[in-house]
Amino acid sequence: GVFLRVTPKHKQGVMGNPYVALSLEIYHTWLEQVHTVHAVFELSIFNHSKGVYCGCKASYNFDVKNTYSKPHCLIPLQELLKSSAFLVDDSCVFGVEILKIDVSSPEKKDVVVQKKATTVQNLFIQKKGFIKGTYTWTMDNFLELDLKHFVRSPTFEVGGLKWYIRMYPRGDKYSNDCLSLYLSLDDSVELPLEYGKVVELTLSILDQKNVKHRTATSGSALLRNGIV
Repeated sequence: GVFLRVTPKHKQGVMGNPYVALSLEIYHTWLEQVHTVHAVFELSIFNHSKGVYCGCKASYNFDVKNTYSKPHCLIPLQELLKSSAFLVDDSCVFGVEILKIDVSSPEKKDVVVQKKATTVQNLFIQKKGFIKGTYTWTMDNFLELDLKHFVRSPTFEVGGLKWYIRMYPRGDKYSNDCLSLYLSLDDSVELPLEYGKVVELTLSILDQKNVKHRTATSGSALLRNGIV
């Protein structure tokens, strides 16, 4: 399946102002069945005053290690929050139109991509502050884990939701040459289909001797399906 990825606070550069950015994403389970997918598409935001979609044309080559396209900045976040054309009743509408898609499989067979009707979804932006929280996972037996593919941390709670960290000591199929960390919602958390939360996170490996921590910080992203 193909879906639209919305990043409400994407930054261009370290000191750049946050933009609302869109990108196209393909589920990795489908990409595992094919070799590559080349797509040409238009990403847009709806202008209620003019009754038209405004956006940009883009293209991208997808594979199992590149499941989503480069984010394209459509409008500064502060401009959107003040706009009566794009933001109506605390709601804005984003869209994507697939102009062309070419699929190649390892068997070099033709892959039929069915054309579906246009789907419209509403994203509600609320002017609320972030709920902050931290969690430290201490592992005393790390050297004994190198033969295991997947390790899960104890469940912890932040923002009224239960989370856990997934760790792949030898990397996963997207990065098999280094340790990989992911943040996930606990399986017991059931979210409505249209539910989403804006999440910013930093995952770190602490340097216990030199205090030179290895960190990776995400931009703001809309959480769907329990995975960040």
